Amino acid sequence: MLPFSDACERNKGRILEMLRPAFAGCTRVVEIGSGTGQHAVHFARHLPYLRWQPTDRAEHLPGLAARIAAEGPPNLAAPVQLDVLAEPWPAVRGDAVFSANTLHIMSWPAVEAFFAGLPHVLEAGGVLAIYGPFKYGGRFTTESNAAFDAMLRERDPQSGLRDFEAVNALAEAVGLTLEADHDMPANNQLLVWR
Repeated sequence: MLPFSDACERNKGRILEMLRPAFAGCTRVVEIGSGTGQHAVHFARHLPYLRWQPTDRAEHLPGLAARIAAEGPPNLAAPVQLDVLAEPWPAVRGDAVFSANTLHIMSWPAVEAFFAGLPHVLEAGGVLAIYGPFKYGGRFTTESNAAFDAMLRERDPQSGLRDFEAVNALAEAVGLTLEADHDMPANNQLLVWR
């Protein structure tokens, strides 16, 4: 049985709407933290002009590879192991990078490593799109996001919703400029930097 995420099924359509204009003109996407592979399969199928490269940590690769083998279109590459905390990063490059529902699961040092590692995979002039929940000015945007943060921190004290301003500072430090901050369903955002 393939790994499955209800959240991926619910949000993939809306995310695709936002990725179409964000990735217009791009040819190769590196996805960091592909998880179940549901997003990778859906986006690659609907954006056939993009070569989609899924990545994840070693423990997620078997399920990810199985989904890609079973459902993946021709423009979806076999998954590659990438742990943001492990050096060196794999030799994959793209003019776009995508990541969904990862930053609030990682520790803050892992979030810092994610951005520090971006120049290894994202070409100059490329686009970064990140989907997930964020705080703004240190405040939760909704009570449900505050409850979600509390649940995450109870499970792993190093995880939790990240402050947009702190994440944006990490992006700016590697030469990226915020292009869009889209409100998404279920109190999430799609942030796009170039």
